[in-house]
Amino acid sequence: MGKVSIALRGWRFDEDEVFGENGEMRSVYDMPDETRERLVRLTVVAGNPCDACWLVHGDENLQQCNVARVVYGEPLGEVVLCDEHEADFLYWFREAGGSELRGTDEFQDAFHEWFADGGRAPEGYGGVEHVDTDPDAVPQPDPDVEMPTLEEEISKLDDEELEALDADYSDLDI
Repeated sequence: MGKVSIALRGWRFDEDEVFGENGEMRSVYDMPDETRERLVRLTVVAGNPCDACWLVHGDENLQQCNVARVVYGEPLGEVVLCDEHEADFLYWFREAGGSELRGTDEFQDAFHEWFADGGRAPEGYGGVEHVDTDPDAVPQPDPDVEMPTLEEEISKLDDEELEALDADYSDLDI
């Protein structure tokens, strides 16, 4: 199987990590952690206004913002953009030092600051050619699949993994 973007272009998923043999979406608990984290985050950011449009128009004029169609960065530090502003982001990332911030907490804020300070791609700057099949569809988990409880998930972790979480589990029955 290949790679696929879901809901927004940018983040790419291994199809076999997300979908079963018959095309049904797997339970999020059967997915690798990174895949699950990105899919859950997509349910939050899909349909949001473009970050660049929001910087131009502000909260009071959200109706003038385009809907985001692409996502770059890491969950909770991502940049979501419309088709019109994707080239600005790509210019910032490729030519204006944005790639140096890949995977950092500063990624989103740095792009926002650059754009708010007037940073833009030169006229005609090339973007990325995409193929959209169903940009508004976000797969939903099967509601009939019972999700494990927090206690069940924690009970699967070994001592080292529990310690790495650095949390107090004394109230849980594990």
